Amino acid sequence: MTGCTTNIAGWSSCWNEASGCNQGENVTAGTLRRGRRWFVRPHRLGAGIFLLYTISAAAPSTAQQAKADDQFECLVQPKMVLKLGTPVPGLITEVLVDRGAILKKGDVVARIESSVEAAAVALAKARAENDSAVRSGAAKFEFQKRKEERTRLLRRNDTVSAAAADEAETSARVAEIDLEEAKINLQLAQLELARAGELLRQRTIRSPIDGIVVARMLGPGEYAFDQAQLVTISQVDPLNVEVFVPLSQFGKIRSGMVAEVYLEEPIGGRYAAKVTIVDQVFDAASGTIGIRLELPNPDYALPAGLKCRVRFSGLG
Repeated sequence: MTGCTTNIAGWSSCWNEASGCNQGENVTAGTLRRGRRWFVRPHRLGAGIFLLYTISAAAPSTAQQAKADDQFECLVQPKMVLKLGTPVPGLITEVLVDRGAILKKGDVVARIESSVEAAAVALAKARAENDSAVRSGAAKFEFQKRKEERTRLLRRNDTVSAAAADEAETSARVAEIDLEEAKINLQLAQLELARAGELLRQRTIRSPIDGIVVARMLGPGEYAFDQAQLVTISQVDPLNVEVFVPLSQFGKIRSGMVAEVYLEEPIGGRYAAKVTIVDQVFDAASGTIGIRLELPNPDYALPAGLKCRVRFSGLG
């Protein structure tokens, strides 16, 4: 019994159950014999089908390629990172935060020894609140003013001499000048109080931003120099998403555009971010443009330092 079949790749096989069967005249010269089965090389149509099937299975679809082309690798970074220092040197008396602490703008981070400054504030406050010189000068000025008025009336009747009238007028003017000087001295004392208060406030280090403490460099008992760094604070609301795109995208991405950011695992998820900066200076070496997006993070759920991919809608 003999027969032939053709598989999907276009290969034909023939066989003969009778031993010693010679089917050579029914097959081409390129056939191979293995036992009782004959394998025939595929004809042109079969080869074409096999090649088309192979290319179709290996090549990605157009939709998949387009989806990959409009996504770019990016990196999530803090809005800003501050290395908090001190405006004045001194011995640190206490540090109120440690790594991982969440801070609000104005929260106390550390304090520097300030007993001398506190005493200066107390002294300046006593001087600024002492208005006795002003009240005394005001009383003298009122008395000299009344005396001048009486002398002027008596002078009209020639009751007093011109010298007495002139002396009364001069005394009133001097009293007025003394009163003005007392008022100025009181204002200077108040300004000195404000200055002493500012010096005392410089001994208290506060956070200038909302953020998270990522490092603490100094502790209580250590001396802080002018350029010393006490703590490092990162602002993570909002986050910056930094991405570099090819020069071919110049003009297509503009500030204010909304893009989709896909974070890497284990965070994952898709988030909306807004373009805030499009660099106007290109990187000639890599042929790319720097883009910055702003990603809201009000509850600090998203950490910084993640890799991501960003997709700009509407790019051709």
